[in-house]
Amino acid sequence: MRRFAREFAITAQTRVLDIGGTPDCWRLLPAMPRLTLLNTPRAKDELAGAAGWVAGDGRRLPFRDAAFDVVFSNSVIEHVGGPDSQRSFAREVARVGRGYWVQTPNRWFPVEQHLLTPFVHWLPRSWQRAIVPRFTVWSAVVRVTPDRRRFYLAHYLADVRLLGPRDLRALFPGARIIRERLCGVTKSLIAVKPFSVGRP
Repeated sequence: MRRFAREFAITAQTRVLDIGGTPDCWRLLPAMPRLTLLNTPRAKDELAGAAGWVAGDGRRLPFRDAAFDVVFSNSVIEHVGGPDSQRSFAREVARVGRGYWVQTPNRWFPVEQHLLTPFVHWLPRSWQRAIVPRFTVWSAVVRVTPDRRRFYLAHYLADVRLLGPRDLRALFPGARIIRERLCGVTKSLIAVKPFSVGRP
């Protein structure tokens, strides 16, 4: 969040749309921007205490062109489905934001970051469907209800499509790609497009 704030010189006047986020990470910034949160209705409990939020779909944003100075998205684009859905998401981000910051886990990092399980994301889907319901590190260490566990694992198998650097660059051709590293290995990728200070 500190790097994001530096990249965009975030102030209390900066108009930010956070797609898929919650209020928690924004409390880490020294200056709270003019923040709009967009999330699914099922996230309403996590959005308690937010100054304002909108229920919506990142692939069809209910905002006019260039409505925000920055669109921020942290680990969301890999959840929206296949290539067509990811292209729709990327188009909407670029449409409503004068700049953007879109982070996603790197497909080529050896640990699958949603399931906390090494190498499982590199296996064929048929193997994943056999392994993931039976064992993941996430299931072993995170305490959730059985219904929540079934939902999350089914969502992972049906909808999560991890991206590598080439994929992210194709979705955001005008962006600079930042590589977040852990022990020298690229863990996450961020597509960044700055905005100019003057209004459009």
